Amino acid sequence: QVQLVESGGGLVQPGGSLRLSCAASGSIFSFNVLGWYRQAPGKERELVARITSGGSTNYADSVKGRFTISRDHPKNTVYLQMNSLKPEDTAVYYCNARLELRRGPYDYWGQGTQVTVSS
Repeated sequence: QVQLVESGGGLVQPGGSLRLSCAASGSIFSFNVLGWYRQAPGKERELVARITSGGSTNYADSVKGRFTISRDHPKNTVYLQMNSLKPEDTAVYYCNARLELRRGPYDYWGQGTQVTVSS
């Protein structure tokens, strides 16, 4: 059972930056997709960014050009660099690791880290 632990959240002013980290208890090499999701109060959880095992990345339209997802295999860590933060980026951010199994996808989730963008 792999555990995912996020860190790096906090309070930041609009226009500021944060880097979120997601440390896995095991190797991230075996996962098909690694991603970051977020959930704001009263809203559904949404995909922010993801990276496949082949290195392809996808971003939500709302964060393109501002956020960057990356991974460090030796450290078993996934990062989300967030620049030019806006108040609407305020949410709990969750790390996700997905296995594409024959019977369907299997997801691991972290506990979440709060990001608050406010002056």
